[in-house]
Amino acid sequence: MTTVNILSGGAAQGLVRGLGEAFKAKTGFGIGGEFGAVGVMADKLRASKPADLVILTQVLLAKLAAEKLVVPSSIADVGRVETALAVRSRDPRVSVKTEADLREILQSAGAIYVPDTKASTAGQHVAKVLDQLGIAYEVTSRLKIFPNGATAMHELAMSAAARPIGCTQATEIIATDGIALSGSLPPGCELVTMYTAGVTTQAAHPNEASALIALLTGADHRELRQRVGFAA
Repeated sequence: MTTVNILSGGAAQGLVRGLGEAFKAKTGFGIGGEFGAVGVMADKLRASKPADLVILTQVLLAKLAAEKLVVPSSIADVGRVETALAVRSRDPRVSVKTEADLREILQSAGAIYVPDTKASTAGQHVAKVLDQLGIAYEVTSRLKIFPNGATAMHELAMSAAARPIGCTQATEIIATDGIALSGSLPPGCELVTMYTAGVTTQAAHPNEASALIALLTGADHRELRQRVGFAA
């Protein structure tokens, strides 16, 4: 089967997976490609990795369009995703209403599972919040960093640590078996990120890429977007 290839932030993986059958029915194409930290995916496109479309943060898409790697007229917002907390399904949910609550939860966690703190949206934010809370040095030895949020959440599900916690995009938490969305980050520490799709200037299948973007953003799939963790 011919496939449309994407380079996407991990936040969109559950949504893309959920649209696979609808896309095949509409175009006859499958969906291939990679999901990972948005900075890594953008750099793959810059290094001429074959891709028909990208799903990355709004800020990165604008940069790639300015670099003439994405067709500006094709760009469309998919939806907002919050960075949130996760626990193993068997553990009690944590309630975090203030920065003090978050500091206490992170200080007491046996391990903290996060995506790449340099190349991923959520990972960069976690590093910033740890500094903001004044506990970055204190928790360094318990920080478990993985290439992307999906891997970090899978490892959280398998963790044998006492009271482990994870922090990444809500969509990646919802898509992972064995863990549960535990809640939002408190005021002052929150992050909501707009994810955006665009057809690449070197797309081998630009029409099918546009068709996939229409599915990703269309009103017919608003319920799916919400179910996998996107907000309007």
